[in-house]
Amino acid sequence: MESRSRNIIALVVIAVLAAVSLWQVWPPSEKITQGLDIKGGLSVILSAEPLSGQTMSEDTMQRVEDILVERVNGFGVSEATVQRQGQTAFLIQLPGVDNAQEALKLLGEPGKLEFIDFSSITDTATAGLILQQLEARSSTEPTATLPKLTDEPYVGTYEAFMTGEVITDAQISTDQYGNPSVSVTMSKTGVEKWAEVTTRLSASQGQVVIVLDGIAKSAPAVQEPILTGDTEISGTFTVDEAKALSAVLQSGAMPADIEIDESRVVGPTLGQDSLNQGLLAGLIGLAFVAAFMALYYRGLGVLSWVSLALYGVIFGGVLAVLSSLNIFSMTLPGIAGIILTIGVAADTSILIFERLKEEVEAGKTYRSAAKSGVRHAIATSIDADVVTLVSALALWFLAIGPVKGFAFTLILGIIIDLVVAILFTGPVVRMLAEGLMTKTPALFGVKGGGQRG
Repeated sequence: MESRSRNIIALVVIAVLAAVSLWQVWPPSEKITQGLDIKGGLSVILSAEPLSGQTMSEDTMQRVEDILVERVNGFGVSEATVQRQGQTAFLIQLPGVDNAQEALKLLGEPGKLEFIDFSSITDTATAGLILQQLEARSSTEPTATLPKLTDEPYVGTYEAFMTGEVITDAQISTDQYGNPSVSVTMSKTGVEKWAEVTTRLSASQGQVVIVLDGIAKSAPAVQEPILTGDTEISGTFTVDEAKALSAVLQSGAMPADIEIDESRVVGPTLGQDSLNQGLLAGLIGLAFVAAFMALYYRGLGVLSWVSLALYGVIFGGVLAVLSSLNIFSMTLPGIAGIILTIGVAADTSILIFERLKEEVEAGKTYRSAAKSGVRHAIATSIDADVVTLVSALALWFLAIGPVKGFAFTLILGIIIDLVVAILFTGPVVRMLAEGLMTKTPALFGVKGGGQRG
C-alpha cells in the first residue's frame, strides 16, 4: 500500500510538471528564443591589436569586451552574445540584425568624440570639409566618400575644447521637431567647461561642431547657456544612427585597434529552412522509434510514447523558462542535441522493459520483477548517462559558439530523461505489474510464466 502511494505521488508530481511546462512553452515559436542560425542575423569575429606605443594587457582586453557588450546592447539587438576567443579575439552574434554594415561600423568604431568651437577653426579647408560632411549627412551622398578630420592634411588644424571622456550617460530621445536625437549628461569637469563655452557662444549663437571619429555629426547653434551639462545632440539622425551614437557615447573610446577578421550574414529564410529540415528529421526519427517500440514491446511500447511525450513537454517548458531569463537561444546544434536525447530517452525505457522481462523469465512475480527491474534499469541508465554527461560537460566548458548549444541541450536532456523515468515510467510499470499485466501479460510483451503474488 505504501508503495502504491509513492507511485501515485510521483505521477501527480510529473503531471503538475507537465502542465506547468505546457503553459510555459505554448506557443513554442514565441516562448523559445531562436538563435542566429535560425532567426537570421550577423556573426562577426573581431581581433584587438594594441594602439601605437602600447601593449595589450588583460585589463585592456576586458575593457574592449565591456565596450563591445555595451555597444551591442545600446544598438538594440536582442539575444546578442559577445564571447572571448583565444587571447585577442571575440565572437559576436547578433540575431535579427537587418543592417549588417551599420552593425559592423558600430562594433569597430574607435569612439573618439570631440566638441569643437566652429569659430575657432582658421583653416578654410578644414572648415569647408566640416560643412561638406554636414551637408552629406542631410543628403543622399554617403559620408564615406569624404575625407575625415583625422586624415592628412586636416590633423592639427583644429583643437577640441572637450572630448567624449566627460560624457557619463547617453540616451536616445527626440528633438523639438520629433526627430531622433541623443541626450547626454556630463561629469563635473564637463559641466564646467560646457557652461563656459556655451555662455560665451550664446551671445552670437555660435556653433559647436560635434565630431565622432573624424566625421562631423552635428553643428548645433548655441541658443542659450547650458549650465547643467544636460545636452541634446540633434541632427539628421535616423533611429539606428541615434542608437549607434548613444551606444558609442555610453561606452567611450576603444582602447585598442579593432579589426574585423570574419563576418557572416545568415538570412532569416535560410535559417527557417534549416529549422524546418531539422524538425522534420527529428519527427521522422521519433516516428521510427515509436513504431519500433509499439511493435516490439506492445503495451509497454505505447507507454514509452507517453514517456517521450512527457519528456518533450517538460524539455520545452524548461527551454521556455531559460529563454525568458535570456539564458538560452535555440540553435541548429541545439536541435541536434535534442534529437540525440530522444534516443537516450528511448534507451531508458528499453532498459526498464528488458530488465522487467528478464526478471519475469527468471521466475519472479510480476510485482517483484517490476520493483527490482525498474530499480536496476534506472541505476544502469544513470551509469550510462554519466559517461555521456561527462563528454557533454567537457564540450560545454571547452567549446565556443554554437557547439555550446549542442552540449547544453544534451546535458538538459539527460537530466529530464531521468526525471521522467523516476517519476513516470518506473511508477507506471510497477502499477501495471500489480494489476493489468498479471491478467494480460501478452499485451505487454511479457511471458505469462510470471506469478501473480
